[in-house]
Amino acid sequence: MINQEMIHPSAVISPSARIGNNVKIGAYSVIGDEVEIGDGTEIGPNTVIAKWTTIGNECKIFQFASVGEIPQDLKFKGEESYTVIGDRTTIREGVTIHRATGEGNETRIGNDCLLMAYVHIAHNCLLGNRVIMSNLASCAGHAVVEDRVVIGGMAGVHQFVKIGRNAMVGGMSKLVQDVVPYTIVDGHPAKVVGLNNVGISRAGIPLESRRLIKKAYKILYRSGLSLTEAIAVIEQEVDSCEEVEHFLRFLRNAERGICRERRDVVDTE
Repeated sequence: MINQEMIHPSAVISPSARIGNNVKIGAYSVIGDEVEIGDGTEIGPNTVIAKWTTIGNECKIFQFASVGEIPQDLKFKGEESYTVIGDRTTIREGVTIHRATGEGNETRIGNDCLLMAYVHIAHNCLLGNRVIMSNLASCAGHAVVEDRVVIGGMAGVHQFVKIGRNAMVGGMSKLVQDVVPYTIVDGHPAKVVGLNNVGISRAGIPLESRRLIKKAYKILYRSGLSLTEAIAVIEQEVDSCEEVEHFLRFLRNAERGICRERRDVVDTE
């Protein structure tokens, strides 16, 4: 049940908002029309949760965050669109997350994510589970960030760019092409500097799968083959596992091209 003692009397809550059990709402926060907030979520002071936003259970949203506001997109004409936040996600101070452009579309952030201070997530972005974005990192419209990605501070992700699972993006990087799963990228524009071995290990990927990922990586980046040729060789020469199949699926759907390896990278293994 709603505990009124956990909702500050200065908070403004729409009559059409649906507030879960044991939700805490801080002073001067505004909860808009048709908002849904899951059980145990905490919303700090001076926070705006705008119309048609759904927030999961046990999230923590800090002061001055703005979640679900209309997009910064000239194509937006006031249509009904949505923002969806998963469970146990933390949204720190000053974060801005905008709802989607296009009737019925959504901006979606998964479970167990951490968006540090002043992160910006634009319209129609899709973030997976356990994504970490450091301070001032930004995703432009329609960006896709898969599970367990880490994005460094002040990095900028161009619209429609995709970042593959278990990838890591260096701070202040400029991403204009897709980031292949399991890699580390850095620079302006971003280039691949190696495999994200630490991230892969922490994700619990089996040793044999890690060996196969490394083999696929070397074919893609060290063979001198075109992307199409590399995909064909990986299909023929690398044993199948879930991680390799995802690697190939990502490459086949890389519409903006992929970040290439930096020329000064030396293979030490």
